[in-house]
Amino acid sequence: MDPLERIAAALERLSPPRPAPPALDAHPAYVWRDDALRVADRFAPLPLDLLIGVDRQKAVLVENLARLARGAAAQDVLLWGARGTGKSALVKSAVAAVQADSDALALIEVATIDSLPRLFAMLEPIRRSFALFIDDLGFDMPADARTLRSLLEGGAEARPSNARLLVTANRRHLVPRDIAEQQSAINPRDAVDDHLALADRFGISLGFHALDQDGYLAIVAAYAQRHGLSFEPAAATEWATRRGSRSGRIAWQFVVDLAGRAGRSLDG
Repeated sequence: MDPLERIAAALERLSPPRPAPPALDAHPAYVWRDDALRVADRFAPLPLDLLIGVDRQKAVLVENLARLARGAAAQDVLLWGARGTGKSALVKSAVAAVQADSDALALIEVATIDSLPRLFAMLEPIRRSFALFIDDLGFDMPADARTLRSLLEGGAEARPSNARLLVTANRRHLVPRDIAEQQSAINPRDAVDDHLALADRFGISLGFHALDQDGYLAIVAAYAQRHGLSFEPAAATEWATRRGSRSGRIAWQFVVDLAGRAGRSLDG
């Protein structure tokens, strides 16, 4: 082999070409990471009726996504509230509910925010709508906040009409609770303003709140019934007490333990 050909082959092995992006009209869900798009291999959201205590949030989000799928005007959505209260689960379930009636909508989970403009450029010419899911946005990422703020409104590279953002966060305004949490900022007031300006740019803001005892047990009962399991409310309550929290996530963890002790699988 010619020396130049050997060098070229060696360089290709060290830095192989990027694989071709998947067809954007063929799959229900994708992942955007490291400036590349791949198919989400295991997209298995919960049925909407298993999400208990968030009926208003379900109705609002499904209607907004249905509009997006139809090519009508739709809003960017901020889902905020305590951890484990069903924000991420609702995003996936709502997308799946819309997909049951139409394949005109796909979910893209976004792990790399700073390359969003490149993703938007890929999506704009596609005759399909996309819900871009950014999970657990934190207040400690000012660069990400500024990128999103620019893309949501007023930036030079705003997102195309067939793409809308669904963002989950633990706080409604994406800001720290007190000034001590802002000590890393050069100008704390500017940091707060950045995040308030970001939160204001979402057309829909959906709150998720901590569950009471009845709400928690209702979720346990729904999961247990779906998988043919019986349980004692006192045991479910003790499980939550030991973890210091009542949430959909804690309810699911209890049901997983319940199934495991019964020698059962929760597949399907």
